[in-house]
Amino acid sequence: MKPLAFACAGALCAPCLLAQMDSNAAERWLSRAEIAPPFAVSATQAQWELQRQTVRAELWAILGRLPPRPAPPKVETLWHQDHGAYWVEKFQFDNAAGSTVPGYILGPKDSAAKHPAILYCHWHAGEYDLGKEELFQAKHTPEEPGPAFAKRGYVVLAIDASGFGERNGQGPDGPAEKDYTAEETASKFNLWVGRTFWGMLVRDDLMALDYLASRPEVDPTRLGVTGMSMGATRTWWLMALDERLKAGVAIACMTRYQSLIRHGSIHEHDIGYFVPGMLKHFDSEAVIALIAPRPILFQTGDRDAGSPVDGIHAIEATVRSAYRLYGREDDYQSLVYPGLGHVYTPEMWAKTLGWLDAHLRPPAPPP
Repeated sequence: MKPLAFACAGALCAPCLLAQMDSNAAERWLSRAEIAPPFAVSATQAQWELQRQTVRAELWAILGRLPPRPAPPKVETLWHQDHGAYWVEKFQFDNAAGSTVPGYILGPKDSAAKHPAILYCHWHAGEYDLGKEELFQAKHTPEEPGPAFAKRGYVVLAIDASGFGERNGQGPDGPAEKDYTAEETASKFNLWVGRTFWGMLVRDDLMALDYLASRPEVDPTRLGVTGMSMGATRTWWLMALDERLKAGVAIACMTRYQSLIRHGSIHEHDIGYFVPGMLKHFDSEAVIALIAPRPILFQTGDRDAGSPVDGIHAIEATVRSAYRLYGREDDYQSLVYPGLGHVYTPEMWAKTLGWLDAHLRPPAPPP
């Protein structure tokens, strides 16, 4: 969170002194760490294509030695329900790394052979019992996102991330460990065996994407991804790592990691947000730049403590240069809403739907 401004007469007042001490502490820590120099996109498209291969390889490397993922995963359908305008299935798959991953998939009931599809990434917020059930709640989105997408003609899929929903209490310490302690335990286990918690979380998402792309109702050339908060971070990491995702929308959780440090906001994010060695390679703009030239929309409140605005604008300056190389600057949009915190407003939701419709649904045939 950005330090508050106070009016002092003469000597610094206590709040000002505390803010200055906090800032000095961050700078001391940063000045004594090996931080990569500012990231810059290459000058030509050909040079950038080579650079982005290198950056993507570095990303995979710092995520750790992830076990190979089965492709496609062996999926068990648990039940199928008819909801009138759409259907819902519950499924699960073994992630081949010690965990069963449950999820829901919804789709429209119409005669179209192939549909665009959305991988929906749920948020964190310490709501460990929620997970994939977010699809059916108008709690963080203005309406239930699962049925809303299905009624618009999308197939939409969501899974429980590690430690959430039905996976809460399914970590390496067993059912006695739940909520944050289970998340922390899984992170520790993964570090011991040479991989990262975030890498394994992304790997589960990619297995879910493998399944989504394999469904007979889905057009695998029109895959999108969206989410808020932790779901937003999953959105832009997944788009950076997998070219199958053609469009995305991320709500909140978009800033430079060094900005979080300087604003005293490291504590705003969960343990999975922190990838070991990241800043020795680059900051988050390097990840987001890999998405170019595919369409992505970011929507963030300027009072969101987990997304300092100066970091947002620094990312914009770098990433726009990547989109400019393709002549696709309009396909990168970053909207900052004044006076808003960590929220998902009706206006944001309408822009999410409009963005995904524009980039994943084919234009209507002329009359």
